[in-house]
Amino acid sequence: MTSLHTEPHPALRHVASTSTTTTTPISPFPGERIEAVPVSTVLDTITAVVHAREAQANWSHTTLAHRAEILNRYHDLVLERQDLLLDVIQRETGKARGHAMEEIFHVAMIARFYATDGRAALKHDSRAGAIPVFTDVEVHHQPKGVVGIISPWNYPFSLAICDALPAVMAGNAVVLKPDLQTLWSALHAVDLLVEAGLPEGVVTVVVGDGPDIGGALIDEVDYVCFTGSTATGRRVAAQVASRLIGMSLELGGKNPMIVCADANLEKFLDIAVRSCFTSAGQLCVSTERMFVAREIYPQFLAALVERTRSLTLGASLGWGYDVGSLTTAAHAGRVQAAIARAIEEGAKVVTGGTLRTDIGPLVFEPTVLTGVSPTMSVAVDEVFGPCVVVTPFDSVDEAISMANDSEYGLSASVITSDLVLGSRIAEQIRCGSVNVNESYAAAFGSVSSPMGGMGQSGYGRRHGAEGILRFTEPQTIAIQRGLTISPHFGRTDSQWAGIMTKALNLMKKLWIR
Repeated sequence: MTSLHTEPHPALRHVASTSTTTTTPISPFPGERIEAVPVSTVLDTITAVVHAREAQANWSHTTLAHRAEILNRYHDLVLERQDLLLDVIQRETGKARGHAMEEIFHVAMIARFYATDGRAALKHDSRAGAIPVFTDVEVHHQPKGVVGIISPWNYPFSLAICDALPAVMAGNAVVLKPDLQTLWSALHAVDLLVEAGLPEGVVTVVVGDGPDIGGALIDEVDYVCFTGSTATGRRVAAQVASRLIGMSLELGGKNPMIVCADANLEKFLDIAVRSCFTSAGQLCVSTERMFVAREIYPQFLAALVERTRSLTLGASLGWGYDVGSLTTAAHAGRVQAAIARAIEEGAKVVTGGTLRTDIGPLVFEPTVLTGVSPTMSVAVDEVFGPCVVVTPFDSVDEAISMANDSEYGLSASVITSDLVLGSRIAEQIRCGSVNVNESYAAAFGSVSSPMGGMGQSGYGRRHGAEGILRFTEPQTIAIQRGLTISPHFGRTDSQWAGIMTKALNLMKKLWIR
């Protein structure tokens, strides 16, 4: 057997806890153990926010250049320590190492982007004043204060820190509540950020159940960033709304892929396998509904099944297999129940559908289903596992309609050799991100562009300028020179009204805004 640490790790100093109670996650890998972490009380959480406010007061006065230097150093540290981080991510989630590597790349890209473009987004912005020449206006972006981040277990390194980086770049402090299954991924993420130069206390971790600790966190912070299920997101949104503070939510998805009649078979197979089975399907932007043009449906389905069956499964640290494990026994039970219900409702399992305990306790075979009607639960509800429903369509318009037949709208894909057609289809799909001739990586990896959901898939955006400005309050500062904006030089209100009417008409003609 191996253990995560032989001694208490220094990263534990980032946990706000006065309790003697600990929590010990269970690794989905046989023979792997994870070190216990102290649990935070509600009072610890409240105190953590108080201390974060104190740290933020100093941090907000640092220069953007200084903050950018820290993010650039963080970029380098994440890439340098990738072997350690990959071990931690795999041990906690059970995902294949290649899929864990995506988290490393994502965090490095986010750090680099906000170290450079973040400064441009946050700079003071000059605007046209009420009276040209006499009114100078600037928009400043003031930090919210303390940001509460509640992160999930499926991408535990990436989603613990990818929102914290723009938050601290904007001058905020952060209190982070990671999922209990994946605490060490979050702790290492924070520890490396402090090593990169972030002052202690600017990012703090609280540990505990969502209803208790998460609720206490929401009650205290100035902004909430939540990633998780739509059901939980609704509860978070209600609590946040009662406080009239800001929030961003990335929630569930039932992501469609449209495969057009002119699609290249080999390109399709590569894209489809990554889109459906990365991280064993435990990916918010994973494809769960695939619509294939009827004229190519038999050939493409047969090829997809063959490629899926060829994937190697594993449940151990290191490289060497294609698809890893589900993360928890509870979630494996939910995936099994979803497949069983689909079969009861008439779906056909073309391949997969079995828990492979001979490989690992939570390894579930990549699964392809057919014969699924639009009303079946597996066509409507998020499975969040290695499962895709494949359905033929007769026209592009029908495919678009089927893709949009969902309360969710997070991510979608279009596979076609005609890029004009692909773009036209993409514009008609109600999703926050649409990839043409890619799975999810093209849009998700383009961190200069906003990423988020429509419909029940979320509220707000991460990435891009939008992803950092959400952590700020725009403040307009107007400086009036000379003339006041009121009747002057002895003029009456009526005379002032006439002067302003002529001035406004003149400004319209001169396009002065």
